[in-house]
Amino acid sequence: MVDNVSQYSGRVLICSGGRFESQANAQVRESIMAGWGECFGDENVVAANISGAAAAIQYLKPTIVFGIGSYLPESTYFGEVCREAKKIGAATVFWATEDPYEQDASYRICDDFDVIFSCERWGSNFYTRKNVWHLPLAACPKLHYRPIADDVERTIDVLFCGVAFTNRKDIVRGLMPTLRNLNIKIVGPGWGELGIGFSDARLEKEQLVQFYSRSKLVLNLGRSLNFENKRFMIAPSTPGPRTFEAAAAGAMQVFHEDTYEIRRYYTKDEIPSFSNRKDFDRLVSMYLNDDALCLETAKKAQARTMADHTYGHRIRHALNILNENGFLPG
Repeated sequence: MVDNVSQYSGRVLICSGGRFESQANAQVRESIMAGWGECFGDENVVAANISGAAAAIQYLKPTIVFGIGSYLPESTYFGEVCREAKKIGAATVFWATEDPYEQDASYRICDDFDVIFSCERWGSNFYTRKNVWHLPLAACPKLHYRPIADDVERTIDVLFCGVAFTNRKDIVRGLMPTLRNLNIKIVGPGWGELGIGFSDARLEKEQLVQFYSRSKLVLNLGRSLNFENKRFMIAPSTPGPRTFEAAAAGAMQVFHEDTYEIRRYYTKDEIPSFSNRKDFDRLVSMYLNDDALCLETAKKAQARTMADHTYGHRIRHALNILNENGFLPG
């Protein structure tokens, strides 16, 4: 794709809602702001809570009003924001970063924005309107990149960090005959009940990065937490942001795949995958006692991420779509 970003200029107002926004969502917003900053300059990127975004539009006169995050809470109403944006001729764009888990509530944004980007490839087909494109999440060099140290001793055989959703527990239970013979660290709310090697603790971002550097294999397990996804029961296909973030931080990941979507982003030599215990055992045999191969694989995944999968890349792609379809000022 030809990068035409250099011809664009303007100001971007990023708005999101939720007084009780999670730390994970706040980090995604910060990452997206950094991506826009790469394109327009940090001084031309402003964030506003949905409650004050309409007034901010009147004052700042942005070129693009960019809504992000969840559209589910009734307290998050983007209609007023879009009306104010249209008054000044700004393009209105929404990046649905929680798809497909809230898809039934997409009517809240469908009629307001010029363009919708969905983080979910399969879910993007279920919007009942035009001008919807797939835009996966990514990694932020400022927040997630860490140099890979060759000399750090990796004492953890298998690491996983995340909430113990039902599907994740089912996967881990299926791997238990193998995991119980390894030095494992499975961390996050809901895991502690499974015994030695499991913990209900929550890790801060820097703690998690430290664990990445000390782990030989990092499990990548998708989530199954649907809030409003009953109409079509859309199964997620696109890897979540943790895939890109962990790769940027230097983790050697093994990805549990339900689809082949991961191969749109990484080769099997960058992030190997498994779908059952037999596949997992093969990866354990291949990588666990080969530190050089683990290191080489992690470096390949990190290099791929920095070359193709940062938020700067995503925003450039979004800008090119907006330009090609006539949504940006000439």
